[in-house]
Amino acid sequence: MDILSLLSIGAGIAGFLGLSGVRVIREYKRSVVFRLGRQKSLSGPGIYYLVPFIDSQNVVDVRTQTVDIAQQETITKDSVTVKINAVLWYRIADPESAIIRVADYREAVYQVAQTALRNVIGQHVLDEVLKERDKINSQIEEIVDGATAAWGVKVEMVEMKDVEIPQSLQRAMAREAEAVREKRARIIKAEAEMEASQKLTQASEMISSSPAALELRRMQMLSEIGAENNTTTIVMMPSEFIGMAKGLSETFSRAKTDSKE
Repeated sequence: MDILSLLSIGAGIAGFLGLSGVRVIREYKRSVVFRLGRQKSLSGPGIYYLVPFIDSQNVVDVRTQTVDIAQQETITKDSVTVKINAVLWYRIADPESAIIRVADYREAVYQVAQTALRNVIGQHVLDEVLKERDKINSQIEEIVDGATAAWGVKVEMVEMKDVEIPQSLQRAMAREAEAVREKRARIIKAEAEMEASQKLTQASEMISSSPAALELRRMQMLSEIGAENNTTTIVMMPSEFIGMAKGLSETFSRAKTDSKE
């Protein structure tokens, strides 16, 4: 084999090695490059070069990731056992820290979120867990984000999905809600009756002060009864008779009182 052939083979090998160091990654990924074991740079997206046998890389996805936190059984502040699961969304804000400062950032984020969920639920009573989910979600998000910031992880949102409570407690809460609704209905009915009685009192005072109004009301009642097509017999008495009877009754009452004295 002549020298020209050796040069050709050497050039081919050098060209192959040179091209083998070319890398291309997509827009949503970053490459943490190490040279001889030491962190060198952050590359990507697009095309970049790695020196063969000298450089190595760890590729990180910087898109938002979803973590489904498995159902946790914990005890609330008022000693009620509940089962809760949640969802956490995070993204890698600093790829270099995510690779260098923690061995497995995915598992680390999951464990921190799981622990924070249990701790926060244990600081609240059951009513707060059921009614103040937004507040509890914010507390969990703040705790997890603070713990993972050193790893280059940014927590975007935490949401509790389901809160499962014992069946016996569910029945007790249903009875309580039914009692509250019944109480509210009785109060509304009593208020309506009181308002109606006040209106009737005002109407009776107005009618009693005007005989003409009383006659008009009697005529209106006759028209209402006649519109129903019934066979009711009505005996009409002039309002003067009623006034006369009332006056006689008052006279007899005063005479009886004077005779006793």
